[in-house]
Formats: sequence, C-alpha cells, structure tokens
Amino acid sequence: MIKTICNITGMSCSMCESHINDVIRGNFNVKKVKSSHKKALTEIISESALNHDELKKAIEDTGYTVVSVSEEPYTKKGLFW
Repeated sequence: MIKTICNITGMSCSMCESHINDVIRGNFNVKKVKSSHKKALTEIISESALNHDELKKAIEDTGYTVVSVSEEPYTKKGLFW
C-alpha cells in the first residue's frame, strides 16, 4: 500500500475538499482519499503508486494548484499493532 500526499492550494471549504476527493476517486483506483482545506493537504491510500503527472493534471483541471506530491509506504494501523 502507498500513501500519496498532495499539497494543494486554493481549497477554502469542505465543498472544495469534496470536489478534489471526487476527481481523485473518479480518475484513479484508490482505497481511501481525504482532503483538508485547513491543512491544504490531500492524502490518498492506494494499492500501487499513482502517476504524479496524471494526478496533478486531474486536480489542476478543477481549478486548484498542486504545490507538491510525495509518497511513502503505508501500513494499516490495527488494534493489535
């Protein structure tokens, strides 16, 4: 599992978060996506790495600006870990 973190400017409310989440879910095979306009971040959990250029284009086509994209391994934190 991979956690992709996008720093996005231009989000100002929960509806902005929803737009970005919907675009990501509609264009990529993801397990989970969560955005925060207060932190200017979107976190995406997926089985495999996402194409950064395609991700950036999909988000920027909605009118927001992607400042950076990074990845890190993701391990699910369970009750007994």
